[in-house]
Amino acid sequence: MFSGRDKKEESRNRKPSSRFRPSPPFDREREIESTESMSRVLGGCRALMAAASSSAAKTGAKVDPSKLKNSGILKPIPVSPAMKEFVGASEISRTEAVKKIWEHIKLNQLQNPSNKREIQCDEKLKSIFDGREKVGMMEIAKLISPHFIKPN
Repeated sequence: MFSGRDKKEESRNRKPSSRFRPSPPFDREREIESTESMSRVLGGCRALMAAASSSAAKTGAKVDPSKLKNSGILKPIPVSPAMKEFVGASEISRTEAVKKIWEHIKLNQLQNPSNKREIQCDEKLKSIFDGREKVGMMEIAKLISPHFIKPN
C-alpha cells in the first residue's frame, strides 16, 4: 500500500498531459502550407484568395482609440435644464451622466439597505427621475434618456 509521501512523489514524476503543453513557436513553413491549402480549397481563384487574405489581415488590425473617443454613448450630447443643473454641464455623454448619478447616490447613501437594487430618491434625483420616490437601478438609463436632446 502506498503512503501519502509515495503518492506525492509519483505525481511529481508524471509527465504533463498533452493538452497542457505549450503551443509550438511560429513556423513559417506551416504558414506557407496553410496558404497553399487555402488556395486548394478556394480553387486558386485570385478574387477569393485576395478576400480571404484581406479578412485575415483585418482580424489582426487594431482600432485607433482616438476615433472611438467621441462616438456612440461616449459622445457628449446637449442635455435638458434639469440634467444640466444636476451634472453641472450643458453637454455630457450618457456614460458620464450615469457615473455622476451613481456618485451622488453613493455619496448620499440613497440605496435601500435591505434591497441594494432600489434607490430612494432625494429632491435632486426626483428632478431627473420624474418625481419618483423609488427607482430600480436598471431603470436609471431609461429615465435619463429624455434629458438628452437629440441633435439634428
